[in-house]
Amino acid sequence: MPKPIKVGLLTNADGAHVSAYLQALAAAQDCSKVILGDSDGKWEDAARRTLGEKLAGVYRNHQELLATESPELALITLEAGLTPPVIQRALDANCHVFAEKPACLRARDFEKLTRHADSKHRHLMLALANRSNSEILAARQLIHSGQLGKIYGLEMHLIADQTRLTRPAYHRQWFAQRSRSGGGHLIWLGIHWIDLAMFLTDAPITSVCGFTANVGGQPIDIEDSAAATLQFSNGTLGTLTSGYFLDKGYHTHIKIWGAQGWLRIQTVAEPRLQWVLNSGDNAGQVEVWKPVQRESGYTPFVAAAIKACAENTTPPISNVDSLRALKTVFGIYESAETGRAIQVA
Repeated sequence: MPKPIKVGLLTNADGAHVSAYLQALAAAQDCSKVILGDSDGKWEDAARRTLGEKLAGVYRNHQELLATESPELALITLEAGLTPPVIQRALDANCHVFAEKPACLRARDFEKLTRHADSKHRHLMLALANRSNSEILAARQLIHSGQLGKIYGLEMHLIADQTRLTRPAYHRQWFAQRSRSGGGHLIWLGIHWIDLAMFLTDAPITSVCGFTANVGGQPIDIEDSAAATLQFSNGTLGTLTSGYFLDKGYHTHIKIWGAQGWLRIQTVAEPRLQWVLNSGDNAGQVEVWKPVQRESGYTPFVAAAIKACAENTTPPISNVDSLRALKTVFGIYESAETGRAIQVA
């Protein structure tokens, strides 16, 4: 049996989703110890409360942690522009890497890191955790079983609240400043649906055409609205609307049509998954997914990532899929800036 591994959590005061990662690490059976690299000292008390005896050390310097502790996996959650050199140091220390998205300001920076990870046979996993949602896995199984037939097209939206953009405290955070974040809603939230489109259909996006805007008019230099058309390697066409439009909460939707039926996914409302097939005992009837137990969020995704590192098995997201999601997002940004379709190489 593989032994549980040591995980280094490398962050600072501006790290995103740190509380969720602490909970995920506490629950992960394949994580034996956590070493916290907290350069500002913000998270130490929370880590001690959440991790208990699993917290085996605290450092203020990330490089010192990597050199001294040699964790098998580095979980990195930092401001986008600060992340690439920390990933580089973790890979140089022979760590697998799990990185909070977007983990870079330019796709070429992450591409360089991906090549380095590949050369060292290390996982470089972007935190696109919706892949582990139970309804996503059920929908993927339905598609991969062939019951929907050839996939013809898809449409998606991921909509969050405009309210957050009105707060001065939000304006000061790194993900509200393009020079520090790389972009707005599309790179922070829309990227999840970009990745799911490829994960569900098992086809990479090869060409994009997009628009971005600040439709709410708040004093920020990131987009609060993005719309894109997508072409996949298998000929499928799709659309995405990605924006901060609501007063509160989320609206989520993925609909996929195939030659033999269709399915619809909602991740924040019931029914989470429904479908119609053109043949079989229930032909033409709307069927609803009824799980025995539903999993979602960072806990199952982080657990899968740690397990893959401990057992040297397939990770929940590959190096190439992590890079493809980023290349697609930056391709949409380039299309919006140039007014032309962009090939995603």
